[in-house]
Amino acid sequence: MNQPILLDTFCCAGGSATGYERAGFVVYGIDKKAQPRFPFPFIKIDTLKALDILLSGDKLTFNNGENLSLDDISVIHASPPCQIHSRMRKLNVSQGVAKNYKELIAPVRTKLKATGKIYIIENVEGSPLIDPITLCGSSFGLLVRRHRLFESNVSLWGKPCAHYIEVKDKPNLNRLHKGNSRVVGCYGHGRGKGDTVELWSKAMGIDWMSRHELSQAIPPAYTEWIGSQVIDILNN
Repeated sequence: MNQPILLDTFCCAGGSATGYERAGFVVYGIDKKAQPRFPFPFIKIDTLKALDILLSGDKLTFNNGENLSLDDISVIHASPPCQIHSRMRKLNVSQGVAKNYKELIAPVRTKLKATGKIYIIENVEGSPLIDPITLCGSSFGLLVRRHRLFESNVSLWGKPCAHYIEVKDKPNLNRLHKGNSRVVGCYGHGRGKGDTVELWSKAMGIDWMSRHELSQAIPPAYTEWIGSQVIDILNN
């Protein structure tokens, strides 16, 4: 069987894409912003517009000259912007400094369902995903906690958190509970914590991104875990 193709929408710098590639997919990415460090074929385009093009029967042309139609694609991953559902936004709302963001999960889900393809939607805790699984960096032995939710139209299974992982030279982030959980907080600018980009890279399992890209990414281990399950579904 030829390697199945996965379209990574809202791809950013390729954390999710790399996990899927490790699981056995050929990956193509789309994002409305240029992504010079995305490691696979890429096209700069709005995700909803791209899905409309595919649903109309037309093809997308990528920066390596390849064309893809909906028939070529086996799986579509979507990571709509999470700011509208993030904990930080709630704080910003209370302080009157919140920015306006579009709710994209529902319209993206509608178009993904219309494709008839296997799909995965990823977002933060508190987002309106349907029956999602939760993954955590600690589950994969990583030094970042970063809980993320994953919805799909196929059955997926999660992996228990392992917050007991101890990193003795980092501050205790489990402040509300007794325990030894010490992890790297890959968010914001990192300057106040004294964290280096190298530390963040090691914590996330990503070695090609800038600090800002790392703060927005998810570890490839998450989608390698999910992608392996989806590969099994496609093969059976």
